[in-house]
Amino acid sequence: MSNPVAAYADNDARNATIKKYGYLVKRIAQHLVARLPDSVQFDDLVQAGMLGLLESVGKYDASKGASFETYAGIRIRGSMLDEMRRGDWAPRSVHRNARRVTEAMRKVEHALGKEASDRDIADRMQVTLEEYYDILKDAATCRLVSYEEVNESDDPSALPHLDVGDHGAERDEMMQDLVAAIAELPERERLVMSLYYDEELNLKEIGAVLGVSESRISQILSQATLRVRSKVGEWTEA
Repeated sequence: MSNPVAAYADNDARNATIKKYGYLVKRIAQHLVARLPDSVQFDDLVQAGMLGLLESVGKYDASKGASFETYAGIRIRGSMLDEMRRGDWAPRSVHRNARRVTEAMRKVEHALGKEASDRDIADRMQVTLEEYYDILKDAATCRLVSYEEVNESDDPSALPHLDVGDHGAERDEMMQDLVAAIAELPERERLVMSLYYDEELNLKEIGAVLGVSESRISQILSQATLRVRSKVGEWTEA
């Protein structure tokens, strides 16, 4: 027979831990929501994050070396991203159109021998400039979720998008190609990426710095990301 006193004590300790680290859920949610589109709701992230915190309490193993806060932070963030992936915010057409953009960039830049402009890419895709910007807007959510998965965790197991197996030389080569591709971006796109990923400004803040709208910054960031993808195609396709 189970010990009701011990069970009560365990439940008490669990509740105390959840109460103590509840701030962590809100802090991570605030950081994510500031960097994601308006369609992502703060309350939804918090709800998903609380599930991650609950799982952390039950599965944390102090003998592994990581502090509870570090361990819980990874699981909380993972739960939030899982919740976003479960939502129907990224139909296949979004991914298909993103691939069309990268392919158009490759062909235009190969033909012209220089970076493709917005108009060049739209013309190659046989869409209007407005339609092209709509494609970039739709691709933004996919891009942001993917980059959050890569940039927000120190846990190597949480970096599937950079996994090239156990071959250190291949990883080094991939990273060198990635750095080179970013360095070759047009100055404005390189600046936006730096402000977003290095300085951790959100889209609204970057817009204020550059004197353009938040939606325009989202377009520039999406285009920069897809341009990088077109340059390191063998890695992303693998």
